[in-house]
Parts: sequence; C-alpha cells; structure tokens
Amino acid sequence: MRVSSVRGARALVAVATALTCWFTSAAASAAFAADGWRAAPPAAIPVVASTNVYGDVVERIGADRVDVVSVISDPAQDPHSYEASTRTQLELSKAKVVVENGGGYDDFIDRMLRSSGNSSADVINVVDVSGKAAPTGGQPNEHVWYDVPTMGRLADRIAAALARAAPAGTNTFRENAKKFRDDLATLQARTDRIKADHAGTPVAVTEPVPLYLTEACGLVNRTPAAFSEAVEEGDDVSPRVLRDTLALFTGGKVEALVYNEQTAGTQTEKVKKAAEDHRIPVVPVTETLPAGQDYIGWMTANVDALQGALSR
Repeated sequence: MRVSSVRGARALVAVATALTCWFTSAAASAAFAADGWRAAPPAAIPVVASTNVYGDVVERIGADRVDVVSVISDPAQDPHSYEASTRTQLELSKAKVVVENGGGYDDFIDRMLRSSGNSSADVINVVDVSGKAAPTGGQPNEHVWYDVPTMGRLADRIAAALARAAPAGTNTFRENAKKFRDDLATLQARTDRIKADHAGTPVAVTEPVPLYLTEACGLVNRTPAAFSEAVEEGDDVSPRVLRDTLALFTGGKVEALVYNEQTAGTQTEKVKKAAEDHRIPVVPVTETLPAGQDYIGWMTANVDALQGALSR
C-alpha cells in the first residue's frame, strides 16, 4: 500500500507538472499573440560623417537604423583648420558608411580611413555626387551643402548605401529619402521666389561658403575674388583688395553682406562694420549646423534671413 501510494503521488506530480508547462506555454503563446512580441532590433549601421550637416541627413534617412558620428560638430570650429583625432580614426575603422564632403574640404577623412585599414566602407563623396566642376583655371567651390539639388541627390545615395549595409531596411531608407527630398522641394520653392523678386541684385560675401545659395536666388556676387579667397585660406588680405571690398559698402554697390561667422577675423570684421555703418543688411551664415537645428530648419532660416535682408 505504501509503495502504491508513493507511485500514485509521483504520477500526480508528473501530471501536475505537465499541466503547468502546458498552461505556461499556452499563456506565453497568448501573450505573444496579444502583445505582438518582436525579435531584437537589428544592430545599427555605424556611419561616420565629416560634419554634422551630413550626419543630420544620414540620421534623417536612417532613423533608428543608424549610429552616426559627426566628426566636426562645433559651430565655433573652423572646419578648414580642423585636426582629426585618434578617436576619429577608431570610428572610421568600424564604419560601414562614410560621408565626406570632398573637394579638398575634409581630406583628413580619406587619410585616416586608409590608415584605419577599413577598405570595405561605402564612401560617399558629396562633391562627386554634386557633379560640380572647377571653373577654368580655378578651384571648385566645395561648399556643396548650400546647393539644394546636390542634397537631393545625396539623400538617394545615402539611402542606397544604407540599403547595401542593411537590405531589410531598404524600403524605409527610400521612403525617408523621398520625404527629405519633398522638404528640399519646399526649400527650393523659397529660393525661386527670391529669384523672381530680386534676380540680378548685387551682394557681397566674406567667403564662397553661401555662393550656391545666392546664385540659386539669382543674386550677383560683387566681392573681389582675392578677398574671399584669402579669407578662406586664412591669409591676409592686401590693403588694395581690402580697400576695394570696403568700397562696395561706402559706395552703395551691394544690397546685402553674407557673412561667415565661423571664420571671422580682423579684416572680415572691418567689412562687417562697413556694411553696418552704411545700413547694408548683414546675413550671418555658418558651415556647420548650429546647436539644436536640423538641415532643413537651418537652411530655411538662412533663406528667410536672405529674403528679409533683400526686402528691407
């Protein structure tokens, strides 16, 4: 009787255990059906962008599928004088996609990418994407992020590169690129309105940075080339060239000054003061995104500031 009782008890325990496992499995299945559990999200694509302008565009297209490192992100930093660090090389060694400006603007990216040993990264050179050519006997204007059509082509190239790195996200990348191009179309429409109202208006610039934008707006740059080239290269402007530049404002030959805040110096400050003293509107611009702004908002603010200056 004792042996039978023990065996019976053991049998009851086994049945109870089996029923518990069944109910637990059924409950788990029900919870899965109700809550729609998902597998762990795919690993983010490591991307390095030479500036936060391009980093922002990558984030717009890749969303939560990308992990972006923007090498130059300080609005107070002159990108032309930037010196990359060992951390930059480390990030480049891991990158699946790299976005560089090209055109001599950020050559350190190519040098450090070669040194990192990463030969498989998908490298996007934005100057190459733009198709912009250097004028005869001159240098190309490498500030292509101020050219709206170029940014539209760049969005498609980024979407394609991310799709190669993570094929499962292809449709998402394409859709996000299309939304970004739609925003660019709205921006382009704003520049077209300025062109319709102010085509042929003379302006001055401290550097070539905004020229693609001013040209799209139909404006004519009257700055002596030697002035803007010297400022961009960090060289001193000759007294004669500075005098000719200041005469643009004292003689009322331009209707606005577009001023690069990131490369301000003694001579550009003199130009700015001459504009202000003669009530010529000054439109400040930068080469990288100001803190807390995205590309579309930043460029829209630039266009609005230009519109406001020309409408005074």
